Amino acid sequence: MLVAHIGLHHGEEPPISGTHGSGTVFFAGCNLRCVFCQNWQISQMFRQRGVVPMTPHDLAQAMLELQTHQAHNINFVSPSHVVWQMAESIRIARDEGLALPVVYNSGGYDAVEALRAIRGLVEIYMPDIKYMEHEPARRYSGAADYPDIVPGVLEEMYDQVGPLRTDDNGIAMRGMLVRHLVLPGLGENSRKCLQTLARISTKIPVSLMSQYSPQHKARHYPEINRSLTPAEYYELVDYALDLGFETLFTQDISSTDTYLPDFDRENPFEK
Repeated sequence: MLVAHIGLHHGEEPPISGTHGSGTVFFAGCNLRCVFCQNWQISQMFRQRGVVPMTPHDLAQAMLELQTHQAHNINFVSPSHVVWQMAESIRIARDEGLALPVVYNSGGYDAVEALRAIRGLVEIYMPDIKYMEHEPARRYSGAADYPDIVPGVLEEMYDQVGPLRTDDNGIAMRGMLVRHLVLPGLGENSRKCLQTLARISTKIPVSLMSQYSPQHKARHYPEINRSLTPAEYYELVDYALDLGFETLFTQDISSTDTYLPDFDRENPFEK
């Protein structure tokens, strides 16, 4: 596996980051090619940057090290293309004393068969639902079949772990939380994504993200070469509430730079 960064991360949703931070493992590479990717430095241009090749045993030791630093969980970011090596790493780490819940943090473009094969190894699923319209999925992520794939993926994840459950301190222990990054001008796509989730269960916590800013190649696509307007975002917040979602995480519309990492720094999230 090629690993771009390992460390405590405090910028995830509150049940994931908690007070001590989420023990994140950022894999290099991705099975999507989002033109607006905020992690483009490691998802698409990683051959120009330092990454560390790790065996499953190496990664297991890193996971145990995160546990000693009081991480609330082990959070695998973009694991879809290394799912078998990830699974082996989890097994080794658990045999050697890992007691933290494992978070599978993906773009939602996963193979249902692979998810079924790792049942029992992942306590928390935190996928994206990016598109429920084919043309933007093709145009912006190179995956025209994304809307056909993601409903089955979400159903499998939910079947494995159910809605998110937390301990007495509000820290996630098991379950599913779904993220949706709102893209400018694609309100109907966002509404379809929320409808898809609601059909599975309104008990699924939804993180509705306003942090979009035109990164990477987005400048070449004039229609998304801008930030969201408050009206675009808050209309979707109201729509999610109208659908009956019981838990909704939102962001300040003015915080587009707050969540933007720089993987050329030792700590990508340090401001």
